[in-house]
Amino acid sequence: LSTRLQPNHPTDDFRGIAASIVDGLFYGSGDACIGINPATDNVPTTIRLLEMLDSIIGRFEIPTQSCVLCHVTTTIQAIEQGAPVDLVFQSIGGTEATNTSFGVNLGILREAQEAALSLHRGTVGQNVMYFETGQGSALSANAHHGLDQQTAEARAYAVARAFDPLLVNSVVGFIGPEYLYDGKQITRAGLEDHFCGKLLGLPMGCDVCYTNHAEADQDDMDALLTLLATAGCTYFMGVPGADDVMLHYQSTSFHDALYLRKLLGLRPAPEFESWLLRMGLMDENLNALPVKAGHRLLGAVS
Repeated sequence: LSTRLQPNHPTDDFRGIAASIVDGLFYGSGDACIGINPATDNVPTTIRLLEMLDSIIGRFEIPTQSCVLCHVTTTIQAIEQGAPVDLVFQSIGGTEATNTSFGVNLGILREAQEAALSLHRGTVGQNVMYFETGQGSALSANAHHGLDQQTAEARAYAVARAFDPLLVNSVVGFIGPEYLYDGKQITRAGLEDHFCGKLLGLPMGCDVCYTNHAEADQDDMDALLTLLATAGCTYFMGVPGADDVMLHYQSTSFHDALYLRKLLGLRPAPEFESWLLRMGLMDENLNALPVKAGHRLLGAVS
């Protein structure tokens, strides 16, 4: 059971992001990737964030990959300028019109995949794409052609599968109550998304989340998180306190992954687990160890 460490910051402040990264690593989060949603989508900021992530991962020899979740065309430009891109991100939908509303098409996605592969940064495999999806995107863009939300969502997974992604996850409750009204609907949609993604052979994760104006609460998220993990969900989000201070929505915390691993007897990625042991962050039973004031990782914040 893996996690994406999500250290977002409302002003893309490096020290704030670094503090969240270190916090997550102390709790064993980040083996799927360390992925930042930038507050501003432009090439210079994207490159600076990528270089910062690459520096931290390289300095501490963390067996993971980084991603800045900007628009795919921004990432292509960053690659052209020599940025250290591990994963190319893009939100995708299940109809051509939905993807047009996102400013992408299959040709652009293929160009981005080829650009990332040209960097030859992978040490295991050639999976360089990261996609996020979610029921309701086609409807919100008036691009559903009469399809129900779940059918359109399943078609998005077919788009993702064509690009051999490392990571795919539904951001299930982020669409808001206009499309998934309450905790029950978010729970149903999350389970549907997981089933369809796995059926299509994807490395399917889930951002178990809700917006602040939805008829849902953290109890609903705890229930869905547990249901999905029991069903074999590949990864979840690790957000400080489960409260994203940039995107202003509620997700899952670093502690949630520890709970699931303990409850279900699951472990992080093997190489990441070895790193956690080597850094003195976890014991062999995956119990988080006390961190001393002089721990090496704290140097990432200075």
